[in-house]
Amino acid sequence: MNTNPIERGRITMRVPAPVQQKLELAASMVGATINQFIVQTALREAERIIEKERVIRLDASDSLAFVNALDNPIPPNKKLLDALQDQATRFDDKTGILGWTPQPKSI
Repeated sequence: MNTNPIERGRITMRVPAPVQQKLELAASMVGATINQFIVQTALREAERIIEKERVIRLDASDSLAFVNALDNPIPPNKKLLDALQDQATRFDDKTGILGWTPQPKSI
């Protein structure tokens, strides 16, 4: 049997009386305490928001376009090639140190 106590945090809030009454009514309708209701509802919404922000959903045509872009990338342009060359000249492979020095800003 696990005897480790569950770590708990505390969240307190003040709400206008009509908001509290509505929350209490909704909680009673589902047979929960107001605390249970608020925690369950807030957690469900938090999970929905986290999934929405972390998951990208594509329809079939967008999925094909994405896979096609991965399989057939466009060739790098001159600006990207110059940037890669610049980075390569600044990187010291022997020490693993980026040999960067500040450059004056051109106006």
